[in-house]
Amino acid sequence: MTQQTSLPLLNKSGVNYFLDGFGLIRRKGLRTFVFIPLMINLILFAGVIYAAVGQLDALFTWLNTQLPDYLSWLNFLLWPLAVTTMLVMLAFVFSSVMNWLAAPFNGLLAEKVEQLLTGKPLYTGSGIDVIKDLPRILGREWIKLKYYLPRALVFLLLFLVPVVGQTLAPILWFGFSAWMMAIQYCDYPFDNHKVSFKDMRFALAQTRGSSFSFGATVTLFSMIPIVNFIVMPVAICGATAMWVDKYREVYRNSAIAPA
Repeated sequence: MTQQTSLPLLNKSGVNYFLDGFGLIRRKGLRTFVFIPLMINLILFAGVIYAAVGQLDALFTWLNTQLPDYLSWLNFLLWPLAVTTMLVMLAFVFSSVMNWLAAPFNGLLAEKVEQLLTGKPLYTGSGIDVIKDLPRILGREWIKLKYYLPRALVFLLLFLVPVVGQTLAPILWFGFSAWMMAIQYCDYPFDNHKVSFKDMRFALAQTRGSSFSFGATVTLFSMIPIVNFIVMPVAICGATAMWVDKYREVYRNSAIAPA
């Protein structure tokens, strides 16, 4: 049942919370928890790019054997198109896979950030308990994916509608992406307190301005090369700071305490 409790409305914007994340990832006591998902991110992304470029190279080698000499100039047009298409597809697939792989580490990072900001321990169990909790953690990621996919499909179909759809689609897609980024990263501190996905969405909707500005900032920084490698830990730290200020007092009693 969705909590209808009013939430504290602070003037601090979602942009400020995201930018706070850059300072938090450098704080002593958090660096280790930032480093692990960051290294997973870098290794996985480098491996995927290496494999994808190899496949593209093989494809164009085959294509060159099929094209007559007078059409060889097509390579100069097709390569940029193929690389752009590959990067767009990889961005979607990679971010989805990365969120699944890093979910346990992201929840742990959110826990440590909350402890740092509040000075109060948050009991989420021992290392064994975290491993036992993996099915539930991955189940939460599956809930987010089920929420995302049908809505993403509707927005993507708008790109196929001439004139009006193609004009509005980029704007609507950006707005939807911003909302999803807020859901994706704010969910970690909420989930640490066992707040349901439905209640979490209700809370973010109650503070719509800061939620969208936070998600929009995450989306924009995700488009910047090199910087996008550290967006995940920065966003988690910023989202947790927003949780502490705006939502914790209402929802913290949902956390599971040690027996």
